[in-house]
Amino acid sequence: MVTNTLRFAFFMCGCAAFLGLYATQGILPQIAATFGTRIEQAALGITATTVAMAATAPFVGMLTRRLERRRIITLAALLLAAPMLWTAHADSFAEFLAGRIAMGVVIPVLFAVTVSYIGETWQDSTATEMTSFFIAGTTLGGFGGRFIVNGVTAMSGWPRALDVLACAMLAAGVAIRLCLPRTRAAATAAAPAAMSLRALGRNRPVLASYFIGACILFSQVTTFTYVGLYLAKPPYRFGTAAIGSIYAVFLLAVVVTPMAARLSRRRPPADLLALAAGLGVAGALLTLHADVRVILLGLAIGSTGVFVGQAAASAFVTRSTAEGRTFAVGLYLSFYYLGGSAGTVLPVPAWQRFGWAGCVALVVCAHLLAAIAACTFWKPGGIDATRTRPSSITTSR
Repeated sequence: MVTNTLRFAFFMCGCAAFLGLYATQGILPQIAATFGTRIEQAALGITATTVAMAATAPFVGMLTRRLERRRIITLAALLLAAPMLWTAHADSFAEFLAGRIAMGVVIPVLFAVTVSYIGETWQDSTATEMTSFFIAGTTLGGFGGRFIVNGVTAMSGWPRALDVLACAMLAAGVAIRLCLPRTRAAATAAAPAAMSLRALGRNRPVLASYFIGACILFSQVTTFTYVGLYLAKPPYRFGTAAIGSIYAVFLLAVVVTPMAARLSRRRPPADLLALAAGLGVAGALLTLHADVRVILLGLAIGSTGVFVGQAAASAFVTRSTAEGRTFAVGLYLSFYYLGGSAGTVLPVPAWQRFGWAGCVALVVCAHLLAAIAACTFWKPGGIDATRTRPSSITTSR
């Protein structure tokens, strides 16, 4: 039975996963000044985390398949505070990057195991709904991490801001422990990675999902990495706290993503992804307007499209893999975060030559490619007809 406590638990799992991921995105000038680097180099703190996530995610299934789900999810959520404190008190830029890499190793455990938990417990529309609450949590986590860090940085400096965020991560881990029910650990061995990889190689809809995920996060990271630099320049001249408040546009997605998942019960997943891409394109184009209010509206619409698309793609992967689900989700995360890593690096030439308009062009292309891939490969017949097994949730805590 799906309860509000369960919905809140998965919401908090998403929140914990994303609290620290992009927390440094709005304070790149301060980090660069502290370590004597250029702003473009300071952005490597985000790239280091996403690359580490991409490298780690495929192995999560092998390492956690025999462990009880709630225990590993809670442990991962609590452990995320450690690398956050490491980066807060780093003595050099290399040490700062090492802390960010460590965070990138832990986040995929929380993300992949949570999504697998959902896929193993519920079917079809219910799995999509629960995934949407998880993705809505990542939305709030992404906003909360940036907002807290930028706000505290303006008052007390960025190291103290990361200390505060580490405390928030611990609180999220405790909430997950209290609200998430226990599950039974896997009793049988999972399929070897090589076997899972061969099976996935024949599953074109899932392979398309990996490409779609990369496009989705590429568009998001490109947007929110460079829009802060854009609005910090004349005529807007946004300060650190003002840039942090930009991420409040994510709050629209907190409400819209679960609603979209419920509406999608009667529609194929490609329709939900097409809707998401349409929102992304419309939002990106609105940010070309000179009025800052229209820019913020565009960011709100575009980010909502990203999170709706992420919910659709994540749910599609879990529903389309009968065996090796955690491995499939982990591989999806690898492509997803490789796309995010590219979002900090590939737009540099476009930013330097064309400014914000060049970044918008890349974002629009990414959304269109995702929509084309979904409409081409996410056919109803392409979804694995194999149903997930019945709920493995127990009442013990």
